[in-house]
Amino acid sequence: MKIPYLIYPFFILLIASGFNRQPMDQTPDTSQNYINKDSVLRHVVLFKYKENTSREQIAAIEKAFAALQNKIPEILSFEWGTNNSPEGLDKGFTHCFFLTFATEADRDLYLPHPDHKAFGSLLSPHLEDVLVFDYWTH
Repeated sequence: MKIPYLIYPFFILLIASGFNRQPMDQTPDTSQNYINKDSVLRHVVLFKYKENTSREQIAAIEKAFAALQNKIPEILSFEWGTNNSPEGLDKGFTHCFFLTFATEADRDLYLPHPDHKAFGSLLSPHLEDVLVFDYWTH
């Protein structure tokens, strides 16, 4: 009857290992808060152009930014639009670009990517201000 005594430590180990598990539908983010594993990371970018930037230059910037989705595989989705809010609270920002990433690591690969850097070189002479905001969806 020594077999049950050998099994007890196994069961204790098995039970104890379950106490440290996180819920199956959640993963920790970098701040140790739990996020839904179906969450995605949104990267929101707002542009305010210099007054002397032409419509043609803005159109070229829009096209170049949109092209990044085909050049940088970490971008899950991309959309953009121009402000049409009647509230008058835009502070001169006219364009919103909305990128989606699966992970912070994917976003972190995008930021220094050579094609993103080249886009920044095209953009910077025409940019008066930029606002960037990243968040996990809930």
